[in-house]
Amino acid sequence: MRSITSAGPSGRSTTFAPRLQALLDDHRGEDVFRLEPDTVGVAGPDLMDRILGARPATEVERPTFKPLLGRSITRNLAATMMQAVGRDVRVALKNDAPTDVDLSGNWPHVGHVYLRDLILGADPVRFQLLMNRALELTPKLTSAVIAVGAALPGWPQAAEPIGNLASVTAEAAGYRERRFAMGMYRRTAAPVCFTISTLVANALWLGAPFRPDVSNRNILWESMRLLPPSWNMLRNASPEYPIIDSRIGEGDDVLVLPLVSHRDPENWDAPDEFRPERWNDLDPENTPGYLPFGHVSERCWGRHMVMPLAEMLLGLLRDGGFTVDPTQREGRVLLTGLLGVQEVRVIRATDRSD
Repeated sequence: MRSITSAGPSGRSTTFAPRLQALLDDHRGEDVFRLEPDTVGVAGPDLMDRILGARPATEVERPTFKPLLGRSITRNLAATMMQAVGRDVRVALKNDAPTDVDLSGNWPHVGHVYLRDLILGADPVRFQLLMNRALELTPKLTSAVIAVGAALPGWPQAAEPIGNLASVTAEAAGYRERRFAMGMYRRTAAPVCFTISTLVANALWLGAPFRPDVSNRNILWESMRLLPPSWNMLRNASPEYPIIDSRIGEGDDVLVLPLVSHRDPENWDAPDEFRPERWNDLDPENTPGYLPFGHVSERCWGRHMVMPLAEMLLGLLRDGGFTVDPTQREGRVLLTGLLGVQEVRVIRATDRSD
C-alpha cells in the first residue's frame, strides 16, 4: 500500500487500503469511469450534482435508515428518532465541558466512550451496550446483543429519568417491537458517537499540533475533505441516469465518489495538503464537489449535531494540550463505510518523550 504524506504541520503518512488508493491513483481528474461491468464511478462535481439531484434516494440506498428486521423505516420514524437524540445532544452541549478530563489513549475509541457517556450516560445498560464499538465486527454479534436485551425482564419505562432517545425506545411493547426499537436506538445513536470521534481523530492525525489562530470548524472541514465521512454514495440503476450522461448504461449502478472529488487537482490547490485556512474563503455548503454530509437534496440529518459536538471535543483536546504521539508516524485507513485513521495514539503534549 502506498502512503500519502500530509503536507500540513504533522508530516505523518496516511496509508489507504489498496482499493481506496487505486481510486485516487487511477481516477483523479475523471468525471465518470467504469469500475465494474455493471458499476460506473462518478467524481465530476457537475455530474455528481445532477446524478444525486435526479431522484430521491430509495430506502435501501439511505445509509442509516435502511430496512431493519424486514421492516421499512419510514421518514417519520427516522425523523422522530433523530429529533430525540438531537434533544439529548442539546442537553449535553448545555453542560459546562470538564477541564480536567483525560482524553489520552487510542482514538477514536477514547472519543467514542467519552461521547457515549456524555450524551447517553443516563440510559439503561442494555441500551448503552449497543454503543460498544466491538459490535461493528459482525452483524451477528449486534443481533445477539439486541435479542438478549429485548428478552431480559425489567424493560425500562419511558417515564424513568433516562434520555430522550431511550424514552422513545422504551415505549416499545412485546419482544418483536423491543428488538426493532433497540435496533433503531443503535442505528440512531451509534453513528453520532462513531462519526464524531472518528472525525476528531482524523483531524488530530492530519494536522496536530494546530496553529492557535486556526478555528476548530475550519480544521474539521479540511479533515472531512481529505477523509470524507460519506466517501461514496451508491445509487442503483435508474432510467434517469443514462439520460444525464450516455456513458452510464441502463443497467449500471452509480457510485458517486467524494473521496475522489475531494482531492481532484482541478478543484483544489495542493489537494493532498492539509490546509484548514482554505476554508476562510470557501463555503462548505456551496463548494462544487465537496459533499462530506451528502448532497444538498438529502443532507445527512445528523450534520447539525455532528459539527457542534466535534468542535466541542476538538476544543477540549486543544485546550488540554493533547496531540498525537510523535513516535507514531504512519496511520492506516481501512476500507470501511466511515473513513478513519486506525488507532491514533493521543498524549498530552507535556507527556512527550522526544
